[in-house]
Amino acid sequence: MTQKEMASKTGLFQPEYSKLEQKEEIDDDLLAIIAAALDVTPEAIRKFNEEAAINIVSNTLNDNSAIINNYPIINLNPIDKLIEVIEENKKLYERLLQEKDEKIELYKKQLKG
Repeated sequence: MTQKEMASKTGLFQPEYSKLEQKEEIDDDLLAIIAAALDVTPEAIRKFNEEAAINIVSNTLNDNSAIINNYPIINLNPIDKLIEVIEENKKLYERLLQEKDEKIELYKKQLKG
């Protein structure tokens, strides 16, 4: 979230919010407003540990548990795909042969009749 968005959610101007980010301590009333804007508790902000958050994000990204159909991992066996294509071609060829036989029978009937 940008400083401008946070400033808007907290009722501050962006330069005021920017100065807040530089402070070591923020009074409880303002912390409550910021926590509400972030949809967390003031206690969560007080106990926030940047290193722990980085570890959580890093671990989540490494084990692919954060992926929700955005980038599915697809393991395709090329041999299986090749066999599948060959089978599809085989079925198509059989249908073509059947149509050819049907046409030949139709022509034979027309020649006799």
